[in-house]
Amino acid sequence: MAKIFCVANQKGGVGKTTTTVNLSAGLAKVGQRVLMIDLDPQGNATMGSGVDKRALKLTVYDVLLESATIAGARVRSDRLIEAGCAYDVLGANRELAGAEVELVEVDRRERRLKEALAKVASDYDFVLIDCPPSLSMLTLNGLCAAHGVIVPMQCEYFALEGLSDLVNTIKQVHANLNKDLEIIGLLRVMFDPRITLQQQVSDQLKAHFAEKVFNTVIPRNVRLAEAPSYGLPGVAFDPSARGSQAFIEFANEMVDRIGGMKRQAA
Repeated sequence: MAKIFCVANQKGGVGKTTTTVNLSAGLAKVGQRVLMIDLDPQGNATMGSGVDKRALKLTVYDVLLESATIAGARVRSDRLIEAGCAYDVLGANRELAGAEVELVEVDRRERRLKEALAKVASDYDFVLIDCPPSLSMLTLNGLCAAHGVIVPMQCEYFALEGLSDLVNTIKQVHANLNKDLEIIGLLRVMFDPRITLQQQVSDQLKAHFAEKVFNTVIPRNVRLAEAPSYGLPGVAFDPSARGSQAFIEFANEMVDRIGGMKRQAA
């Protein structure tokens, strides 16, 4: 049965989409069956997975409005097959912006994605959901469907403030809508060890959140930044780049961590 994770942070520009597509590719590379869901109307995770959002006949919008199933709307990221890191994509485009308004009046509006995922959960080992930066009905659907949240964050002062807001949001969703929801881990991204402040914030994170901070650190890397303009994750665009290698390392850490969680549960 799939483990479902939101990649979320209420602060914008922290690398959520980069994390989602590269972790998806990394997990596929190490032999996991992966579905990536794009819940952002900008559709950047869709395009960054090698899928043209403008050509999609069905998207996550259709799934949320129950006019399509995930099995019918998902597509394979064929451009990634040669790199050995292909995964399934439930894409998004500008239509998704309208879902916010349309979902307001419908029943079970925050559980639409969860119910749709239940029908395909056995097809995957991991489902990763790229959430928009705001706490919207779309993000709420992701949080209600997920077992946990992966939080990418830069080691900067304002990132700590944003993190406290996100933790409060997760607590509220856990208390009222999804008892399974928890923070799986904090991922330090765009990290430059030469900057003293980043090292200090990193140390604060480890002191406060302990084992919730992933061991893997994603370095600031030009090749990762270039990859989206080619419509590819960095893991496929330049597998030898430091950032790509870090995401493969992170994928292995995720597999190990989930394996450990399953053993504890047993």
